[in-house]
Amino acid sequence: GVLRQDLLRTVFSGDETMHFAVSWTGGIRIGDLDLELKADGQERLAILARVSDFGAFRMFYPVDDTFVTYVGGGRMLPSRYEVLQREGWRGRETRRLTRYEQAGLKVKYRKNDGAEEVFPVAGPVHNEFSSFYITRVMDLAPGRPFMVPTFADKKRNEVRVLVKGREELDTPYGRVRTVVVMPVMKFKGLYDKDGDTVIWLTDDECR
Repeated sequence: GVLRQDLLRTVFSGDETMHFAVSWTGGIRIGDLDLELKADGQERLAILARVSDFGAFRMFYPVDDTFVTYVGGGRMLPSRYEVLQREGWRGRETRRLTRYEQAGLKVKYRKNDGAEEVFPVAGPVHNEFSSFYITRVMDLAPGRPFMVPTFADKKRNEVRVLVKGREELDTPYGRVRTVVVMPVMKFKGLYDKDGDTVIWLTDDECR
């Protein structure tokens, strides 16, 4: 795919926050996903993500997970990925650290206090969060899919992103033009995935 430099400068220009409600099919809200992009003071950007439970569901299975991805360079590739998962009534904590040696084609992974694992990769890789952000700056032409290499499940996955077309949506801010993309994610990652993932991006410089 073709990365648009004008959009790269806009999307990765500084502070940005997004909020998503997480619901089961049928509209029952079970949690929240908050994303924040900000400079970390070291010529990198940090993608901060938090997944938390909502309402009565915290009575059944509390969730408070945080994810931090540090990205930089001309293609905003990740260099470091920190995960802290707090889930369940016992407050069990799981820590994960992934370090990406993009030039050396290696990914180093450690879970809790376990031994570090090293995985060779065939080329540069994103993770599940940076792949979403880099998709926003691609040249999105309907009918022209592209690949976003993503490291998940301890291997490099060639994630095919379909550009389904353009739609106009009614929103609280009026009628908005969007471009519809669908990443075909065949890996499990940190959460089970069921069904298609469809994303509506505003069809403008902010995406």
